[in-house]
Amino acid sequence: MVFRVSIALVLLLVLLAGVAPGPFNTVVQSALADVIRSVGWLYLLVVFLALTFLMYLAFGRFGNLRIGGEDAEPEFSRASWMSMLFAAGMGIGLVFWGAAEPISHFSKPPEGLAPESMDAARASMRYVFFHWGLHPWAIYALIGLAMAWFQFNRNGRGQVSDMLQPIIGRHHRGWIGSVVNISAVVATAVGVATALGFGTVQIAAGVQRVFGLHAGIPLQLSIIAVAFVLYMASTLSGVGRGMKWLSNFNLALAVVLLTLVLVLGPTGAIFNTFTTTLGSYLNQLVTMSLRMSPFSSSTWVADWTIFYWAWWISWAPFVGSFIARISRGRSVREFVIGVVLAPTLLGFFWFSVFGGTAIWMQIFGQADLVQALGSGYETVLFTMFDSMSLPLLLSCIALVLLMIFFVTSADSAVLVLASMSTDDAGEPLRKHKVAWGVGIALIAGALLLAGGLEALQGMITIAALPFALLMVLVMVSLYRVLDQEYTRERRQAQRQRHMIDAWIAREMAAQEETQAEAARAHDQD
Repeated sequence: MVFRVSIALVLLLVLLAGVAPGPFNTVVQSALADVIRSVGWLYLLVVFLALTFLMYLAFGRFGNLRIGGEDAEPEFSRASWMSMLFAAGMGIGLVFWGAAEPISHFSKPPEGLAPESMDAARASMRYVFFHWGLHPWAIYALIGLAMAWFQFNRNGRGQVSDMLQPIIGRHHRGWIGSVVNISAVVATAVGVATALGFGTVQIAAGVQRVFGLHAGIPLQLSIIAVAFVLYMASTLSGVGRGMKWLSNFNLALAVVLLTLVLVLGPTGAIFNTFTTTLGSYLNQLVTMSLRMSPFSSSTWVADWTIFYWAWWISWAPFVGSFIARISRGRSVREFVIGVVLAPTLLGFFWFSVFGGTAIWMQIFGQADLVQALGSGYETVLFTMFDSMSLPLLLSCIALVLLMIFFVTSADSAVLVLASMSTDDAGEPLRKHKVAWGVGIALIAGALLLAGGLEALQGMITIAALPFALLMVLVMVSLYRVLDQEYTRERRQAQRQRHMIDAWIAREMAAQEETQAEAARAHDQD
């Protein structure tokens, strides 16, 4: 049922966006403005609460509990696990926004700062760290940990509704659970397709810059077609092969691009940017986490922070489900550190290299990236490369990186959508993988043809509202089951200690009896 209804709803949304993109976009944008104005604060509060809750789980009494049970062993090495986390979580976003977002904040800064000033430069990097740091990964980690625990420790089906079982009981397999699962599948499908649409636009812009081909609809559809063949081949080969190999290769390629930009760019300024920004980020973490602007007409927080939080929340069922799929055998502490802290630090350094270089070039007149921003976010990165040594090499590596991130994101999305839309636990059916693989390609292509990407991006932000409330219920549910498991293991350990103590007591009594008998025999002699 979940599979059929989800497919039908996704096709209906695509039809609406394709047939009447103008009216559809108008309705969505109006609803989006109302949601942000009335309950924008809720997004900030829930995400901050999720981060605090995860830190408590990792460094509190639940830290040693293990996903899959006490004897469970990890399926993947730590390096492969981290690679897949990074590729599925936000790999393509880091390439897309690495230089573009810092330049955008530099030209239109928050907190009423003067545009293109030193204060604007510092604030732009601090907010980039904020938008791509601990908070988004905390969203992913919360849903991922809950889904992993219910799937591997409570014999769940890998569906979103399973996480609510301690609260709604048997209804998680009834109509309430079906509504929750269908909503999650639809939001995931549209969110992934929309993100891949933006990825397609940037790849096309890069191909135009490098090879001179026009970045129009024919090129964009060709990119989607090539990506479809690649991610279906990867999906059908299994996580342990295609996804694992692609993620490892992509991480290595990302390190190569990062190193080249670090060496060819203003190396000293980059490290200074990283150190300074990390300090100011940690110093103002709580302030930024809960910052609204009730006494100002500024929409910056709504346009960026609230939008990002809603975007990450809408992606949480997809990324969380995939993280759960590859995290069996990890302890709660290892899971949180691996999913929240490690990718955050890597993302910080990535933005320090690309964002720090972009702002340095803009300030010292090496390139006019603010002007490039006017032509679209996707052009900033390649304009920056044009002002560096080896521009062709850098652009080619970035294109390959974007394409593989495209493939790995779609690959993981197909696996997750197939798993979330089936009622059975275990590996999803091949036909479901094929259906969702075709569906994602068709959605992305249709939206590009119709120009409906912006509308559906706004719609996902609206759809994230019930998922924000769902995150609160997930925290309550997860705490209950972890507390039950901790109590069970503690009682089991106590019983084992009592058994050992009793055995030692019996052995000591037996030894004393033996010694007493030996003494009596000696006295008789």
